[in-house]
Amino acid sequence: MSLSVRGLVAGRGKVPIVRNLDVDAPDGSVLAVLGPNGAGKSTVMLTLAGLLPRLGGEVLVDDKQLPSGNPARANRSGIVLVPDNRALFTGLTVADNISIARRRRGGMSDAEVRELFPALEARWKLAAGALSGGEQQMLAVARALVQKPSVLLIDEMSMGLAPVIVESLLPTVRRIADTGGTTVVLVEQHVRLALEVADEALVLVHGNVTLRGPAADLRKHPDRLQQAYFGGEPAQATS
Repeated sequence: MSLSVRGLVAGRGKVPIVRNLDVDAPDGSVLAVLGPNGAGKSTVMLTLAGLLPRLGGEVLVDDKQLPSGNPARANRSGIVLVPDNRALFTGLTVADNISIARRRRGGMSDAEVRELFPALEARWKLAAGALSGGEQQMLAVARALVQKPSVLLIDEMSMGLAPVIVESLLPTVRRIADTGGTTVVLVEQHVRLALEVADEALVLVHGNVTLRGPAADLRKHPDRLQQAYFGGEPAQATS
């Protein structure tokens, strides 16, 4: 399913942090949301998931508008969030974490989870709290996938992980979009790695988009990315 955002104003309480955000993410695409800490990226993700009420604008899945601040409705529409803290049940096993998340109508099977994340197979009966950081992130994504998402929101996959682990995990995002037709919105600090798996990207600074365009074009112009991180007028990337 496609995700469309029109004129989104998002914030904490009544204070706007992100202003007039527009997004178009078609089926099976990956959108990378980049920017420095404090730019409003996580606020956008929580708002799209319905965990924060919108202060303005529209969020649409397959052209159907979602109500503001309604996480259950957003989830039923197919939006699933992997939060930056992973929110695992650390005292429960890997198998139990996945079983609890699975919807009645069925999403990814246990066998498919183990195929996508082979490292979890040997950890299947271990408590989630005993996993390494990378394994916990795999479990967090797997738990989202068994909910059969149409739109998968991943907030800071690399949080607390070594770059070599991030480099092995991020290609999975591309595979999820390509094989399942899932629309993925990825907030990520590792800019180069994010642009390698994304179709489109935007840079958010102080709640405003300072650059957006095809990821392949942005990879070719690191100078534009650097300028965008320091602010400036919104721009479109061109090859």
